[in-house]
Amino acid sequence: MQPLENIRVLDLSRVYAAPAGSMMLADLGAEVIRIEHPNGSDSMRDWGPFVQEQSTYYLCANRNKKSILLDLKTTEGRERFKDLVKDADIVLENFKTGDMARMGLSYEELKKVNPRLIYCAVTGFGQTGPLAHEPGFDPVIQAMSGLMHVTGSPEGEATKVGVPIADILTSNYVVISILAALRQRDLTDQGQFIDLALLDVQMSSLANVASAYLNTGLSSQRLGNRHNNVAPYQVFQCADGPLMICVGTDGQFQKFCTMLKHEEWAKDPRFLSNTLRKQHEAELVQMIANITITKTRDEWITLLQRYKIPGGRVNTIAEAFAQPQLIARDMIGELEHEQYGTIKFIKSPLKFSNLNIQYKLAPPLLGEHTNEFQKSSLL
Repeated sequence: MQPLENIRVLDLSRVYAAPAGSMMLADLGAEVIRIEHPNGSDSMRDWGPFVQEQSTYYLCANRNKKSILLDLKTTEGRERFKDLVKDADIVLENFKTGDMARMGLSYEELKKVNPRLIYCAVTGFGQTGPLAHEPGFDPVIQAMSGLMHVTGSPEGEATKVGVPIADILTSNYVVISILAALRQRDLTDQGQFIDLALLDVQMSSLANVASAYLNTGLSSQRLGNRHNNVAPYQVFQCADGPLMICVGTDGQFQKFCTMLKHEEWAKDPRFLSNTLRKQHEAELVQMIANITITKTRDEWITLLQRYKIPGGRVNTIAEAFAQPQLIARDMIGELEHEQYGTIKFIKSPLKFSNLNIQYKLAPPLLGEHTNEFQKSSLL
């Protein structure tokens, strides 16, 4: 039995943040029905590269779902949608603020049809505030949140993260908020409206950078691969390429010095504590760099593991997928689709002692399951 069996999600969302969230719900057993415009409304289907004419971007966020066609701009489409809402648990959408209300499908209207409905709206800036009606894509959110300002080389320009991190983080909050609302519904028998904003999520994810500013006024700057608060904690060049080394405690630093055969560094007044090491970071980093360049990454990793100091190769994507650790954790899955064949995907990272995540459906074609729901008189 899956934990979200008998939970039905009507997924009106597009692109990544909300669809990735509904995919997690589907992995946990929910029936997720993508409701799409007959002409196609999800631009992610058009973003390459492609496999058998299917967007790999679309494939990464839509397994275990069904797809039906419904035009919500027509009276008939809206009435059919309301019929679906009667038996649904969750509506998930990421239209611009006010769009659903203009179609007569706001939470206030839909809860008249189903008082137990949980309605999650994902937008760039939320349902309130001066930017509520503005569009907000991931790179814009990264820029506005300050994330880009603290990402990249000190000598270079502000840089976005290499994946749509604001969308990814928001997808997690989609799941967290919906699971919390389901639990509250168990207790109260009432649904509710969830207002999720990408900017809110990204601001809350600034973590120690936010705390430093709010409590001391310190505005963090770009540090490249160095850490704002800890040293040595960065990439070092080895004989065959870059290696990330994270020395997070005074105890680890003492072991690190022993590993480098420079026990005297641990007694050096400049390096006795993390605070002092940050103050003298440039000197310390140069001393370490003069040594790391003398061995290969694998040689250093063997030593780091022996001394229990966190470290890892800076891998290419191809190298990352070839790691024995990833293979041992069985993180690559395959699904078959009768039209476009086999697709590979990253499995859910959730691993339970008494629950197996099930992967049943390949990401659907546009409207692939419309007939199934027409036969069941739901459309």
